[in-house]
Amino acid sequence: MAVTDEAIGKIKAMIVSGALRPGDRLPKESELAAELGLSRNSLREAVRALSLIRILDVRQGDGTYVTSLDPQLLLEALSFVVDFHRDDTVLEFLAVRRILEPAATAMAASLISERRLDALDAQLDKLGQAPSVEELVSCDLEFHRAIVRGAGNAVLCSLLDGLSGPTTRARIWRGLTQEDAVAATLREHRAIVAALRARDAEAARSWATVHIASVEQWLRSSL
Repeated sequence: MAVTDEAIGKIKAMIVSGALRPGDRLPKESELAAELGLSRNSLREAVRALSLIRILDVRQGDGTYVTSLDPQLLLEALSFVVDFHRDDTVLEFLAVRRILEPAATAMAASLISERRLDALDAQLDKLGQAPSVEELVSCDLEFHRAIVRGAGNAVLCSLLDGLSGPTTRARIWRGLTQEDAVAATLREHRAIVAALRARDAEAARSWATVHIASVEQWLRSSL
């Protein structure tokens, strides 16, 4: 692993320095290994590792390329890692979400379009008053994703998407065991949209905090 780590570090240095830019094709394996003073095996392992986290794109029959390095692409690896959480760490993920998502919702108050707000209202209308837990969770994920997109920060959107794995499970457990969870979630969603329509950043922040904290409070009492 030490040799592979060295190879990863050298490729990273080339990208960070600008010697390799987004979209660039890496030199042939033999040439790159010689240039970096690496064995071809260690270089191959490094390329494999970097492709898993979307730094490199290995195209069969064509070569290996640096990806776009777009934040959304790179942060996809976060959701993969998050899925390996232990049940007793769900609260820690929720705590991070409680820090980030209200801030993103407040940001969206001045930036989100009326068209997107209309779409959120239509989504809630379509869901109705008695959705299944699965329908509610699916709607909840898309609801918050649309708001964070409306804040105009792709990195923040990707981070919160990555944190949704354990919080999704928490919302499902809550819906299955707490009778008023569905109605409360719908009320909180409506209140968030109303605050966004009013362009009231602090009210939007407060309702988003209440929404996440209610899941967190329920889960804390259940573990």
